[in-house]
Amino acid sequence: MELLYTGIIGFARVMFKVQGLDLRIRGARNFPEVGGAVVVMNHTGYLDFVYGGIPARVHKRFIRYMAKVEVFDHKVSGPIMRELKHIPVDRTAGKASFDEAVNRLRAGELVGVFPEATISRSFEIKGFKSGAVRMAVAADVPIITVTLWGSQRVWTKGLPKKLLRPKVPIHMVVGEPMTAYEPVDECTEELRSRMQVTLEEIQTEYARLHGPYPPGANWVPARLGGSAPTLEEATALDEAEQAERMRRRAGAVGEAGADAPEGPAGPDAP
Repeated sequence: MELLYTGIIGFARVMFKVQGLDLRIRGARNFPEVGGAVVVMNHTGYLDFVYGGIPARVHKRFIRYMAKVEVFDHKVSGPIMRELKHIPVDRTAGKASFDEAVNRLRAGELVGVFPEATISRSFEIKGFKSGAVRMAVAADVPIITVTLWGSQRVWTKGLPKKLLRPKVPIHMVVGEPMTAYEPVDECTEELRSRMQVTLEEIQTEYARLHGPYPPGANWVPARLGGSAPTLEEATALDEAEQAERMRRRAGAVGEAGADAPEGPAGPDAP
């Protein structure tokens, strides 16, 4: 029994009640009772991995998320991530994390992936990377989709946190298992299309149950009359942010090199 993971989920459920969150989940029993599956989620908020893991508990199962290696290197989060058996992803050595994920899937684990790679500032579904499909093909396991809507109202990129008492609804729909196939790019696009259709259905239901979307609201996509950036505008923001991150990283490496001693460990090292 995984006491830490169970305890964290129990704590999260209590926090949802304290926050006044209205979690509505459909299709939870589409999760397999046993056996491996790649769990694919869209990404609109920082806590999606918490919300997205709740439906799997219908069968008392845990999701092992793929997360950047820096989280595992942190002195606080690292031991927790390893205890929860999540999978570190080193983007400079991606094959190792891919192989580890495939081994976990073949061993009957649920492996969670956010194929958009980053939070969608537009709250639309971005283009998908193909890793989720490639893993499912390699391990011969199904893909389970979890489409979320509303998590951006709690905590997301570029908007104020509302962690204390947000009192907002969050909807999730777990799709029927999808068989991965080749060509991988074609399957990846079908996967994205399925989730886009589901997202639009959730958005319509959300407005019907909880009232029309407020015009100009910062958590509402431009397509629905909100002030969130369009998908194209959000992509430009992401690219600018990534370029700045790379510039700072290159500067830090350059400064470290300039300060290094001469010889094998310094600038003259091969």
